[in-house]
Amino acid sequence: MKGIRQLAEHLDISIGTVSRALNGKPDVNEDTRRRVLAAAEELGYVANQSGRSLRQGMTNVIGLMLEVSRETVENSDDFFLGVTDGLQSVFSRHKLDLVMLPCPDDEDPHEYLKRMVARRLVDALIISATRRTDRRIELLEKARIPFVALGRSASGGSYTWMDLDFEGVAARGVDRLVAKGHRRIAVAAPSSDINLGYIFLDSYRQALKRHNIPFDPALVIRVKSSEQGGYQAGHELLMIEDRPTAIILIHELMAIGLYRRLAEAGIVPGRDLAVVGFREESRTHFLQPTLTSFRMSLRDLGAQLGETLLATMPAYADHYPQGARSRIWPMELVPGESDAFTLTA
Repeated sequence: MKGIRQLAEHLDISIGTVSRALNGKPDVNEDTRRRVLAAAEELGYVANQSGRSLRQGMTNVIGLMLEVSRETVENSDDFFLGVTDGLQSVFSRHKLDLVMLPCPDDEDPHEYLKRMVARRLVDALIISATRRTDRRIELLEKARIPFVALGRSASGGSYTWMDLDFEGVAARGVDRLVAKGHRRIAVAAPSSDINLGYIFLDSYRQALKRHNIPFDPALVIRVKSSEQGGYQAGHELLMIEDRPTAIILIHELMAIGLYRRLAEAGIVPGRDLAVVGFREESRTHFLQPTLTSFRMSLRDLGAQLGETLLATMPAYADHYPQGARSRIWPMELVPGESDAFTLTA
């Protein structure tokens, strides 16, 4: 039995009373409410959510757009698992559901999002992997769909974003390594046009300039943000004639591949090469020597991201009056053994 009319006939009460009881309206007698809910469970009543959504103009669903590839699946990147945990902790307060919108890497993210917007599957969106110029931002602004970007973009508009402190990672990483005597400092940057790579490299250049170290493009190693990318970064680093004495990584999984390639060459992090990386959760926790890394709580990031999005939505804005603003998420530098040595002249 699926229809609300049949449920009302079974209970011999009006459709309106059944509807108000199912929707938790306060004007329904508590005994009646219990009868309705018990009968609905017993008879397998399922609400017509699509019809309700059309009537209310809302789906009570939030979309998180991801870009997925075979490589991300194989690497079991846990970044968004941690973030979604935090998002769910916020959305559940308001009985909102979170759905993933996975865009395959062989499809234009803008075209993929156009389809999602046309279908009106969600009330609001979180987009990730923002590009230097990202057409999705203009699309969502024109469609008047509330959204937050996880990552900045040079695209115009008055949209709200949250981003990790990639400037701070580059600047503090260079400062730390220079203090230990390093001047040949490489970086492993994303091979894609994702905007965080530009931000990271701009800050890296500025940090070198502040220490009167000339920028050497040969020390910028562009690879995928994965274990394989880290392995490739290690291989390319070994091929540089005037080999760098330190490297800063932009993604947690890179450290695993890098350590593997260095081990094959008999090079020990923290003794022969200084390494500074990321630690988002626990994937690099058991590396030896322990990794000096920038760390954050993905759950806290997700919770703040969720509150920021709800602050842009009229139905929830009063709950989060301080939330509707762009912000940079801080990273904590946790010293390890991978950059423990100091170079001597």
